[in-house]
Amino acid sequence: MHNDKIVVGLDIGTTKICALVGRKNEFGKLEILGMGKAVSEGVVRGIVSNIDKTVDAIRKAIRQAEEQSGINIGVVNVGIAGQHIKSLQHNGSITRNSAETEITVDDVNRLTNDMYRLVTPPGSEIIHVMPQDYKVDYEEGIMDPVGMSGVRLEGNFHIITAQSTAINNINKCVTKAGLEIDNLILEPLASSMSVLSDEEKEAGVALIDIGGGTTDLAIFKDGIIRHAAVLPFGGNIVTSDIKQGCAVMQNQAEQLKVKFGKAIAEEASDYEIVSIPGLRDRAPKEISLKNLAHIIEARMEEIIELVYAEIQRTGHGDKLAAGIVLTGGGSQLQNLVQLTEYVTGLDTRIGYPNEHLGKSKIEAVKSPMYATTVGLVLAGYRSIDERVSRSYEEEEQTYRPAPEVRAAAPVTPQPAAPAPPAPPKKTSGAGKFFQDIISRTKGLLIDDFDDKQY
Repeated sequence: MHNDKIVVGLDIGTTKICALVGRKNEFGKLEILGMGKAVSEGVVRGIVSNIDKTVDAIRKAIRQAEEQSGINIGVVNVGIAGQHIKSLQHNGSITRNSAETEITVDDVNRLTNDMYRLVTPPGSEIIHVMPQDYKVDYEEGIMDPVGMSGVRLEGNFHIITAQSTAINNINKCVTKAGLEIDNLILEPLASSMSVLSDEEKEAGVALIDIGGGTTDLAIFKDGIIRHAAVLPFGGNIVTSDIKQGCAVMQNQAEQLKVKFGKAIAEEASDYEIVSIPGLRDRAPKEISLKNLAHIIEARMEEIIELVYAEIQRTGHGDKLAAGIVLTGGGSQLQNLVQLTEYVTGLDTRIGYPNEHLGKSKIEAVKSPMYATTVGLVLAGYRSIDERVSRSYEEEEQTYRPAPEVRAAAPVTPQPAAPAPPAPPKKTSGAGKFFQDIISRTKGLLIDDFDDKQY
């Protein structure tokens, strides 16, 4: 069904801008046809701060992806993140005309679309409305009300809002790069599609996506997203700490973090030292890996504590049977899983986006760094599925009327057809005999009635 459909995901991140071209194979797995990557210089903490630099980086990433895949890219699925992302719960209801008829998909869609009309704070707009559960005539805890009977349909919704200026800036960058946005998707939602299993979502899990400028959180329970948040801290703040603490250049600090960094200081050796080339005509700088680990541990512990405080604030801290899944570029730091388990007391694993990936010539895409971009491609396929199923439903409603419509009487009265002439009655001897008896009896009764009249 999807073999002829190609979807492109575009992740506009703080450290990198990445484009992935994907296609579903015959087994329903995602096959990556091409990947393009560019250094992101115009994005700060998930928000576009320089339009021209971001447009140039998008063009570069798209050009690389086009060359690798041999496909001209025109439409993309884009992720959005940043501290401005807010999430809230809201209830809505509609009243139906009749309790006799069944609740249809149209009724549920009408209730969901009403949520998009909510009044939000100035400067923000709704990007996602996700149903939690429904009530039908005050009957609670219904997951799918379609097919039930009732007059009042209520829904509890999880609503995610984003800053209008942030959305407009992303739209402007993508449009200036000569592209069109198909879907704008919250990045933690996209990451969850690529690294979480259905069992984990059912049991209760917190996804923590540690990017360059932000750390994204998504909490799932009973297969439904319960909370989403974006914290304005990521891997870049660790690099800044190393730069200041060790008095080195930014790029040297990044290399120290990636190659030698550990999230638990006790795991680092007391005697290992790294030599950094000095500036012009200066001696090389020697850095203890123990000191480096202390700097990293202090900041990573703070980030994890902030995320865990957010989880506790939502009331889901003791409901996460599947624990925590770490993903994103920052999750590749050594010993981070152990540090997370130590701070939160929850089981933790690294999330790799290879569960939905088929055989691919680009192995790099299986890194947690590309979890969001792979998720954006998967989200594009999900929206295609929804559009196809919706068009099928519309066709069924148009061409296959419901049974009660077929059984209904025609609206315009038809002229009655003339009755066929009755066949001539065949007389028989027995019939004539009985006919004489009946006529005689009728005559006697009439005479008797006339005699008794006064």
